[in-house]
Amino acid sequence: MSELVLYSHRGPAAVITMNRADKRNALSRALISALSDAFHRAADDPAARCVILTGAGPAFCAGMDLDELRGTLGADSEKVWDDAQKLSTLYHFIYTLPKPTIAAVNGAAVAGGAGLVTVCDLAVSIPEAKFGYPEVRRGLVAAMVMPHLLRHVGERMARWLLLTGELIDGITALRAGLINGITMPETLLETADGWAKSLAEGGPNALAGTKAILHCCSHQGMSVEELARGSAEPRLTDECRQGLNAFFDKKPAPWTTGERPA
Repeated sequence: MSELVLYSHRGPAAVITMNRADKRNALSRALISALSDAFHRAADDPAARCVILTGAGPAFCAGMDLDELRGTLGADSEKVWDDAQKLSTLYHFIYTLPKPTIAAVNGAAVAGGAGLVTVCDLAVSIPEAKFGYPEVRRGLVAAMVMPHLLRHVGERMARWLLLTGELIDGITALRAGLINGITMPETLLETADGWAKSLAEGGPNALAGTKAILHCCSHQGMSVEELARGSAEPRLTDECRQGLNAFFDKKPAPWTTGERPA
């Protein structure tokens, strides 16, 4: 398995660690592929009663690799659709995994990284972690994470997060219902271990059945493919190109300065 993802065991849990600390575990194509492989491995792993997802280094996951995304601007639209579809499929696979999943949030979980938190069944975070969806500030749309965010925090908070792009800390995320608990950095994995042991008390089939019924009870008005398209289409626009260029040039986006996008 790629070194971009580490796979290990802690008690009854398989631990999947995003291992791209130098890029704040940003979701490159290679990392998305490696995460998909790791979660498929966990699904088939008889020693894994549940799965803990965490990140190496000071960040959990900084979201999409914007540098890689910038390289697709002006490219064939099929590549853009393919990238979005693979991430949307990964989210759906984690969300529907028969085994319970725990996000152990060791630092910033932003944009696609916050999406990873929302598709896990449970989430525990350090107080200093930051959560948010700044996509609109880059001319992007956080389409594929919207159903999962809405399930946790409700429409009022979801609208605030998605439309303002503001970040919230772990305490605010706990109050909003985005995560289940807060702990100190030195006890993050120990807390996740305790939750994993509690989950392992449940019968494997009962846990899988409970998750399946929860999924049926959770209304999602758009398909995985439609959500992927909703995320991909803005990437083909001039607004997105200008927003990303402004981000990398450390300048305000043109729409914040009164300019009209070209």
